[in-house]
Amino acid sequence: MERRIYVLYGGDFTRAPLVQWVLEEGEIEYELRKIDILKGEHRSAEFLAINPAGLVPVLITPDGDALYEVAALMLYLADRHQLTELAPSFTDPDRGLFLSTVFHIAGDVQSEMKRYHFPNRFSLRCEDNVGMQELAKSLVLDRLNVMNTRLAKRGPYVLGTRFSLADFYLSFWVAYLDREAVCLRFPSIAKLHGLVSARPRAARYLEDTEMMAKAYAEMMIQHPSGVIT
Repeated sequence: MERRIYVLYGGDFTRAPLVQWVLEEGEIEYELRKIDILKGEHRSAEFLAINPAGLVPVLITPDGDALYEVAALMLYLADRHQLTELAPSFTDPDRGLFLSTVFHIAGDVQSEMKRYHFPNRFSLRCEDNVGMQELAKSLVLDRLNVMNTRLAKRGPYVLGTRFSLADFYLSFWVAYLDREAVCLRFPSIAKLHGLVSARPRAARYLEDTEMMAKAYAEMMIQHPSGVIT
């Protein structure tokens, strides 16, 4: 019988590194299939047959299920493979705070980051894109201020002295916004980011993310009507 492994559809300028990091931290075997979203491959008939929403990343499980939504993928892998060093177990007292933070990042930080990087998807007119970006960035900073306050009280990690995937999740978006500016403004987040960056498997992903963020910002200047559909 053929042995099946996870297949992750990802690529540059996507949130796939979040899932890749969990797979690698958990030493879970997987295959990466790159989707070039700059060329619109996420809108191709072949990819839409996998995920009709046209969103990347997508994780194909060994059972053949196609899963998406990056926070769900991270939690699924941690729970399925009992990676309790990344996600507290169901009976762990830290589970509630952990889930609260992960869903706060997914619903309040990540959602506004989409508006920041893809203003053309939310603006009715091209001339409104800059305003959309400025509003989204201000909302992200407000929410990071909330996280900074929480970390100042309980830190250095989201769960106090205990690392979890929530810390990497938050650090990923700090890298995609403007790491230097965010860390200068929020000292507790700066401390967290430094600790996460010191983890060997996390460091390269955060560095790559910063490079992607800078490259994407330059493309947005050249193509203010939108880089990715």
